[in-house]
Amino acid sequence: MIATLTVPALGSTATLCVTEPDALDAARAVLQQELATIDEACSRFRPDSELVHLNANAGRPVEVSAALFEAVDIACRAAASSEGLVDPTIGRSLRLAGYDRTFELVLGRDGRRFRARFSSTPGWDRVVLDRRAQTIGVPVGCELDLGATAKALAADRAARIAAARVGSGVLVSLGGDVAVSGEPPATGWSIRIADDHRATLADDGPIVSVRSGGLATSSTTVRRWRAGRHELHHVVDPRTSRPAETPWRTVTVAAASCVDANIASTAALVLGGAAPDWLESHRLPARLVTAAGRSIRVAGWPEEAG
Repeated sequence: MIATLTVPALGSTATLCVTEPDALDAARAVLQQELATIDEACSRFRPDSELVHLNANAGRPVEVSAALFEAVDIACRAAASSEGLVDPTIGRSLRLAGYDRTFELVLGRDGRRFRARFSSTPGWDRVVLDRRAQTIGVPVGCELDLGATAKALAADRAARIAAARVGSGVLVSLGGDVAVSGEPPATGWSIRIADDHRATLADDGPIVSVRSGGLATSSTTVRRWRAGRHELHHVVDPRTSRPAETPWRTVTVAAASCVDANIASTAALVLGGAAPDWLESHRLPARLVTAAGRSIRVAGWPEEAG
């Protein structure tokens, strides 16, 4: 019997499932600790977060916690593996475009009066990580945004640590980023694919079964806001420093970890029409949905069901 709980987290929704109901409380404690750690380290919207401090001290190396160092290291790995399509140095452009506060507050602003601006992307290869000193240096004028990978990292860590600690199969979903660890249910974990992270198994959308690794859905449909006559979204193309022009409203990818799946789903949105061939070449099962609602499956993604 699977036990489940859902709570608000990181400006999104966190869902925790365990195959052993008695393990739910202990697994929840792990999840809460990982959420607190990633929020304190990586939030752009907490004035006391380490990331805000790091961005405010651009131009010199800053000693950081192990949590922030790992998060930035993974964000830079994401940039390298995606050939710059997923780049953490888009932070300033994202802020100037209007995503400068929690999304609920962004939506509460009078977008008709807001004028978006954009800033060039410095490039992830200008971020300096010193493992021995555990310091990070970002160039002057650069602001890091870890939104593309930090939640996925938290999902991977929470699922892995909870499964090891409580001896149960564990699923953690953070706003569309899903990680599983431990022994899964006999038929695997059933996951509903949807545009909105608040969707449940009762809502519309195909269901897939996952036994290991991670699944991530990136979308341009939920985090959207108005700037004058224009509508913007949060997936920035580092090549233009503007919201990506893409034919896809959502891309869902399965991979060895939630982080890897998130890197690929975000990169696919940025790539646009070239995404199916790119995903196929990397042997990453994926489902891409056009603005009109037509779905395309690549690299062995299962037939629609549910």
